[in-house]
Amino acid sequence: MTLEEKIAHLQTSSMEQARAEGNAIIDSHREALEKELADHKTEAMRQSKQRIMEEKTRAKLELNQARAKFQLEQRRVRGKVQQELKDKIFNETLGFVRAFMQTEEYDTFLVKCIRQAEEYAGDDLVTVYINASDADRQKKLEEKTGVSLTVSEEDFIGGVRAVIQSRNILIDHSFRTQLRDEYEKFLFLGGDGVA
Repeated sequence: MTLEEKIAHLQTSSMEQARAEGNAIIDSHREALEKELADHKTEAMRQSKQRIMEEKTRAKLELNQARAKFQLEQRRVRGKVQQELKDKIFNETLGFVRAFMQTEEYDTFLVKCIRQAEEYAGDDLVTVYINASDADRQKKLEEKTGVSLTVSEEDFIGGVRAVIQSRNILIDHSFRTQLRDEYEKFLFLGGDGVA
């Protein structure tokens, strides 16, 4: 081989070797870049999924807060309406009680309560009170029962209260107490039996 052929062969083999080394460097660099790109995509997907989960959690929290606020407002409104209706019902009931107090049945009721108090007291001294609104009935009731009655200074709407001092007992057949007790126990029940 001539010198020029040797130089050409050396040049060709050097170029091939340089190309092979260059290609190897490029391939290695490409692999590193592709790995970095894959890692970046994986991290970006992980962060994206994390943000989506955080947004879902935040949205659920906001929805739950809004739902709770709405339910609380509904309970408040329902409670206010129920209280208004309850007051209206008991005002009407008080009207019925006052109407009842104008009947013969009311007189019979008073006599029955007075006799029960006297019977319960037995030999002990009993003080029987009637409401001031029933003061005009006092003589008639005393005649029917044979019991001395006291007109109460406290307005208890109607009915009878009796005190047995010796046993420290109050017999309370007053309409105020009965209405208050019923008022406190009164609940509006929903169609499903829940208050």
